[in-house]
Amino acid sequence: MWSETYEKILSRLDHQPLCWVQVHATRGSVPREQGAWMAVFADEVLGTIGGGHLEWQAIAQAQQLLSQWRDAGGETPSNHVQRYALGPSLGQCCGGALELQFSFFESGQRHLLKPLLPVPSNCVALFGAGHVGHALVRILRSLPYRVIWVDSRDAVFPAEEQVGVLCEHSDPVQAAVDELPAQTQVLIMSFSHAEDLEIVAQCLKRQRERGDLPFVGLIGSKTKWATFSRRLRERGFTDEELAHITCPIGVPGITGKEPEVIAVAVAAQLLQQKLQTV
Repeated sequence: MWSETYEKILSRLDHQPLCWVQVHATRGSVPREQGAWMAVFADEVLGTIGGGHLEWQAIAQAQQLLSQWRDAGGETPSNHVQRYALGPSLGQCCGGALELQFSFFESGQRHLLKPLLPVPSNCVALFGAGHVGHALVRILRSLPYRVIWVDSRDAVFPAEEQVGVLCEHSDPVQAAVDELPAQTQVLIMSFSHAEDLEIVAQCLKRQRERGDLPFVGLIGSKTKWATFSRRLRERGFTDEELAHITCPIGVPGITGKEPEVIAVAVAAQLLQQKLQTV
């Protein structure tokens, strides 16, 4: 619900007003964290503040305020904060409380809303645009990630623009490693084992020099990694350095070799690694 949703919100805002609902403050147990949001139009809602009766009531409030604001010719105050206790009256037993801020944007004010859209700070570099790579990008585009998608073959990327995804042709493909932003999570799944080996080696060199790639995952079997480990040791990498590479990749216990199944398992592993480093 990130970049593609943003594009849809901004496009709709060009033609109709919206009410931006954001979690302003929280106390105790609540469905979503401070900063969570939803964009409420007269006929559509994008995003979520946690669902349930709270969200239903907040949507009704936002649409009522939108109607009042429209009838008043835009002279209504642009912000409204309301407190909700998550108890029996809302049919929710969280026990906490939160404040929601309702902000109004007139049609054509995308320049005012755009700076408020949270930009994902987490970056994934995906080396390889094969079947699994395509399936994984489709998932990552719906998660809070910026994606750098790298391949040595220029014609393998989708023809249409990938919102939130930077498609980069690099030949040799491992040359792109040095330019990755710090703290990028790296996934390696090129069409060639020879390319995979060179990308891994370049990641290990960067990790030795800068130590700023928190996760480097390589698609493949234990046998593939045993072969790679031997070759990398011959290049001077130590067992301690090789331990930084995760191979095979994917959450254990999820079976199946369909690209979509592998992609789900790998995306879940990325999220686990992200949580561990917070």
